[in-house]
Amino acid sequence: MLLSVLLALTLHQAPLTTVAEQSGWSRTGRYAEVESLCRAFPQRYPGKVRCDTFGTTPEGRPMLALVASADGTLTPAAAAKKGRPVVLFQGGIHAGEIDGKDAGFWLLRDLLDGKAVPGALKQVTAVFVPVFNVDGHERFGPNNRPNQVGPEEMGWRVSGQNLNLNRDYVKADAPEMVALLKLLHTWNPLFYVDLHVTDGAKFEHDVSVQLEPQMVGPETLRTLGAKLREELFTELEAKGHLPLPFYPSFRENDDPASGVTYGVSPPRFSHQYWAAHRRYGMLVETHSWKPYAHRVATTRHVLEGLLRLTARDGQALLSAVKASDTEATSGKVREVVLVWDNTEKQRPFPFRGYAYERPPSELTTQPWVRYDDTKPQVWTIPYYEELRPALTASLPAGGYLVAPAHAGWVAEKLATHGLRFQRLGQDIPSAEVEVFRATEAKFRPASVEGRQGLSVKGQWKKEPQTLPAGTLYVPAAQTNVPLLAHLLEPLGPDSLLAWGFFNNHFEQKEYVEDYVLEPFARELLAKDPAVKAAWEEKLKDPEFARNPRARLRFFYERHPAYDARFNLYPVFRTDSAPTGLKPAR
Repeated sequence: MLLSVLLALTLHQAPLTTVAEQSGWSRTGRYAEVESLCRAFPQRYPGKVRCDTFGTTPEGRPMLALVASADGTLTPAAAAKKGRPVVLFQGGIHAGEIDGKDAGFWLLRDLLDGKAVPGALKQVTAVFVPVFNVDGHERFGPNNRPNQVGPEEMGWRVSGQNLNLNRDYVKADAPEMVALLKLLHTWNPLFYVDLHVTDGAKFEHDVSVQLEPQMVGPETLRTLGAKLREELFTELEAKGHLPLPFYPSFRENDDPASGVTYGVSPPRFSHQYWAAHRRYGMLVETHSWKPYAHRVATTRHVLEGLLRLTARDGQALLSAVKASDTEATSGKVREVVLVWDNTEKQRPFPFRGYAYERPPSELTTQPWVRYDDTKPQVWTIPYYEELRPALTASLPAGGYLVAPAHAGWVAEKLATHGLRFQRLGQDIPSAEVEVFRATEAKFRPASVEGRQGLSVKGQWKKEPQTLPAGTLYVPAAQTNVPLLAHLLEPLGPDSLLAWGFFNNHFEQKEYVEDYVLEPFARELLAKDPAVKAAWEEKLKDPEFARNPRARLRFFYERHPAYDARFNLYPVFRTDSAPTGLKPAR
């Protein structure tokens, strides 16, 4: 009994300082420290902190989150009931970029002690994932980030399964991602913040903060997001930081004179994934060439500013999100931009860099950039921030229909992403739907993240189709309809089709031998003037004319044995919900 009391007192009085703090910011702790602190925080702050396990990694490690609230609003249900804004921030998705872990523990302790942003945790519930890529974190070593100043050792970029988790949000292949998305959708945070460290050039700017909606997305959310970003930057600049609103990579690698762009990436990335849910996604990138102590403090300052602004403006931001949800669920969102591009419009940007030269390398013969970080310079470089839609999807009035052969795994993906769907309880022999038949399908020569991607050309066209029982119906009128379009519109760069989930449907499986096609072709030309005219027109194309296989294929596609489902995307679109729908489970 006495031992347990002493242990409780020890935990309550523990300073909760990290290895990073104890070492003067030269080192960072192993994952055992995260597990220990996750247990210690609730002991130190009873009723104000929870330590939750939300998943297990492929190598068997627990995935942990700390939830903090000064008034005990520590569950998603309690936060929703109170209308409490939630800020979820995570470290270590790339586990070598580990600033977020140490900044988060440091800040969380001072928030709970009232030393940082007093009163914020009475207005905001904070959810902190110290390390997302836990298995990568434990691939510890001194050489994992050669262009980063400290800590002495750190984790590895990718997971134990060699997956880059910050390319996995849409396809959700990694078990860690499935667990994280469940946590994310359960909490439904107003802000989802992903904490990174840059790669790349040397310059004076110490942090990049990218936030959406701000340039794209619902207008009300954009306006509030831009205001919040501007105020956050004013606060950071007052503390001596040099923040950037774009990712600091140059249009041409290692050539600062080529300028920079404001980019909107696809939702395979964390912050754009959450922005596709019409909430706020934030990507924080400290600069790798700044010392570890500076980077951790910078990360903390970004989070402090965000929490202060969320505590002040959270209710207005939540009202805007609610209005956006109402618009989406009422079916008023009729188009989704799947790809954004930059126009050629530019303005000069005063970029704080260093003197540099780009002589040709005697090793590679290509330019080799060399920075002199003893000579700061202001580079006036072009900034391309104007955006234009490069690919827009018009949405179906009803929703999407997924063939029963794929209903099982697609249902799992949809559920992982918080999307609603139903199942067809009976056969519908014929329904007028939109189908997508690829006029061109190209498999990418190399895999990306373990998947062979596919790009297609084609368009939606109406035709009758049988809808068997078990077909999934996914309504377009739901809060995260932009993500639904990214998943199921085949031309999108992050669609399930583009990631290679439907490749089998674009591989020819059946054939007709040449000796069978030859007499068929002659007979067809003799009896069908329209085919003959099309054939003669085709022969005017020199490339077609000199290709024997293309010539035969012309007739194969007109043979009764031709596979009518070849190059047919097994997801249809409908203008209205079919009859006979049943709950998904």
